[in-house]
Amino acid sequence: VQLQAWGGLVQPGGSHRLSCAASGFTFSSYAVAWFRQAPGKEREFVARINTSGGMTDYADSVRGRFSISRDNAKNTVYLQMNSLEPEDTAVYYCAVRLSFYSGRYNYWGQGTQVTVSS
Repeated sequence: VQLQAWGGLVQPGGSHRLSCAASGFTFSSYAVAWFRQAPGKEREFVARINTSGGMTDYADSVRGRFSISRDNAKNTVYLQMNSLEPEDTAVYYCAVRLSFYSGRYNYWGQGTQVTVSS
């Protein structure tokens, strides 16, 4: 089972799209979420999406700036991040679980660094 994500370095006000590719399990059967952890802070929820992609939810801090989507044919989930701020700098993780609403996350990605800096 693998979840791999790719981050990067972005300027403030810029955009970046995170991808998380899944393998080793039936990706389309799982809801997916993005979390992040900034230095010295606890891991926090960012966004989630249900199995079909028809339902999404966002943290207040990113609502209106970030957009989560998925392509089940490619076993991939995306996080489009716009109007990035230095406060968005963190290690971003993707995670999956069977329910969109509750329950523990079954699998986690290894995390990828996103740095917003000029």
